[in-house]
Amino acid sequence: MPLRPFRALLLAALLLSVAASAQAPKAAKPRPPAPARQEEDDFADYAAQGFQVEHGRDPGWQLAEHRRLDRALTALQPQRKGVVDAYVLVAGLDSDPVFGREAREAGKVLARRYDAAGRTIVLAGPDGHGADTLARGSPDNIAAALARIAEVIDKTEDVLVLYTTSHGAPYGIVYQDGDAGVGAVGPERLSAMLNTLGLKRRLVIISACYSGVFVPALANADGIVMTAAAADRSSFGCEADSDWTFFGDALINHALRKDQPFAAAAKDATTLITKWETQGKLRASNPKLAIGARAARWLGPLESRIPEPATAPVGRPATSLFARKAS
Repeated sequence: MPLRPFRALLLAALLLSVAASAQAPKAAKPRPPAPARQEEDDFADYAAQGFQVEHGRDPGWQLAEHRRLDRALTALQPQRKGVVDAYVLVAGLDSDPVFGREAREAGKVLARRYDAAGRTIVLAGPDGHGADTLARGSPDNIAAALARIAEVIDKTEDVLVLYTTSHGAPYGIVYQDGDAGVGAVGPERLSAMLNTLGLKRRLVIISACYSGVFVPALANADGIVMTAAAADRSSFGCEADSDWTFFGDALINHALRKDQPFAAAAKDATTLITKWETQGKLRASNPKLAIGARAARWLGPLESRIPEPATAPVGRPATSLFARKAS
């Protein structure tokens, strides 16, 4: 799911304007555009720190957004002593409806699988069907949600389950809310947030192009990381009118609905993705998986409570885009 060229240009313009206004005196003459390579380096630097730029937001919208986020954060239930509780955070970072639809259903599937009713936050833009009731999956909102989870979780007993779905770039995952909001979260930023908050017991799943760049930064002995693609590969299925990306459909909509260990689910999903990519004559995305040596300590208790029977997949299959393109 690569970043679209227009969005890349918009990000470049915003980043360069922010940097110039922060560093140059008002009387200074505008500098000529930086070379493309320098812009790429700037992107990586900003993403490594995490950044978000909002433009032209209505004050009423901003108040409503604060209230939406507050409702989500305050609704989290406390953890249960003696029980390995999962706290699920799902974030759709892009306003294209496919990500809103995938995020909403992923929240349902993960909450059911990991017994996380009342302990799940979903952040996403509109899904194109219903009311706009969720706070956006912006970098700032993700940070606030992680901090809230860190407040209520027992870090020696419980686990964070984080699923993000968005466009991606070689420097990280990209936030885009129409023409009003842009940003990015790089591997360094996400790793720093999780480690600073003490969230070492974690299952992190990232659905985006180039998302394999997150594996080295996030892999640890107590956690699991799975990504939709290798660091140098695209993933597929992010058309705005789709219900699922390839990765989301294979992993969330199929494999994780079943009562099977996560490693088996990851294998099933990867096999299904490979089948679809071969069908579409697409370059393999090569999803990545890293399971820490101590992850079984919390994964076993969680997976012992997976409900039966498996629920049925919902929405249009990700491969339906093949038929739409052929027509």
